[in-house]
Amino acid sequence: MDRYVVISSDCHAGADMLEYRSYLESPLHEEFDAWAAAFVNPFGDLVRPDADRNWNTTRRVREMDADGVVAEVVYPNTVPPFYPSGSLVATSPTAEDYPYRLAGLRAHNRWMADWCAELPDRRAGIGQILLNDIDEAVRDVHWIADHGLRGGVLIPGVPPGSSIPPLHAPIYDPIWRACEERGLVVNAHGGAASPDYGPYPASLSLWLMETAWFSHRPLWAFILSGVFDRFPSLRLVMSEQGTAWVRPALTAMDSFYGQLAAGNVGELKFVQPFLLERMPSEYWETNCLIGASFLHRDDCLIRSQVGTDHIMWGSDYPHLEGTPPFSKEAIALTFAGVDPVEVRAMVGGNAARTYGFDLASLEPIAARIGPRVDEVFAGLELIPDGVMSPAFAPTMTQPG
Repeated sequence: MDRYVVISSDCHAGADMLEYRSYLESPLHEEFDAWAAAFVNPFGDLVRPDADRNWNTTRRVREMDADGVVAEVVYPNTVPPFYPSGSLVATSPTAEDYPYRLAGLRAHNRWMADWCAELPDRRAGIGQILLNDIDEAVRDVHWIADHGLRGGVLIPGVPPGSSIPPLHAPIYDPIWRACEERGLVVNAHGGAASPDYGPYPASLSLWLMETAWFSHRPLWAFILSGVFDRFPSLRLVMSEQGTAWVRPALTAMDSFYGQLAAGNVGELKFVQPFLLERMPSEYWETNCLIGASFLHRDDCLIRSQVGTDHIMWGSDYPHLEGTPPFSKEAIALTFAGVDPVEVRAMVGGNAARTYGFDLASLEPIAARIGPRVDEVFAGLELIPDGVMSPAFAPTMTQPG
């Protein structure tokens, strides 16, 4: 084809808050009504007149077609029942909140399954789980697989000081085993694992400074705890976190692992060190990918450090920092002069392989709306007015 099949690896959707009521078990309806009446939405984009972009299929398809995107991997966005904020950034609940959060999360999963079933070829919805109760989490994994949410599972953030064990604890192995058996990807989204910074003037600034690092932690938690040794077919996707950090993290793990395997890291001695079957960086090659939302030109220029078969472009629709309605322009800016074989992989092929999209069914749509290969190769001459995405930030790295 002379056009690209563009699959966004990072989009977001959710029901209008009151619509979740019908997806809750009926004994909770009265409590939901009381909660909804008192809830004040903290997210500006969910109280805007165009908030229906989260659930209005007609509007969403029209806008995505205009943007050149034929399919999407769908993370949550709106606030499910009994949550203080969006579940995307919520950490694991307390024992007291857990039954209500679990009910609200399951309501969202039911809604997501119905919503994705409207356009099954174009949507791969991601289901959510909580880690507080292993048996319930395993049950949810199987429900997600049984109901066609082929985007896999989204794990909640587990920051330091959580009331549950950290991600590297072997207690979670039944969950990873269920994901592997059902062929479900494990997804970790940016902004989801930061600790509570408290009600202080500098709290937001500190969160912005550190949230990326906390978001990266699932990568080394899974690798260094041997999850991929025990479950070699399991795949982990790190979404909306950039790409430039990956190679330094892998290099750091490799550099100290030789010492760790010998049982000696400086003055720290280990009687029985935990040993992996391979070097840490090797697990990246076989088990991990990046959902590269609003991929910047600088990240594209160092793509070989991550691997073009590990990068999945994302638009972040409908978030304000996303590339819509200028995704075609963003793709041209990012991938100018890049081999179209590599571009095809990064803008759609890798996501199709990872999440089970049928490229043959999407190609007729792409033939109508997709970015032209020659125009992407030529690059972008002028940045359009009104862009808000970091994808359009000035380039700092020069080719070569």
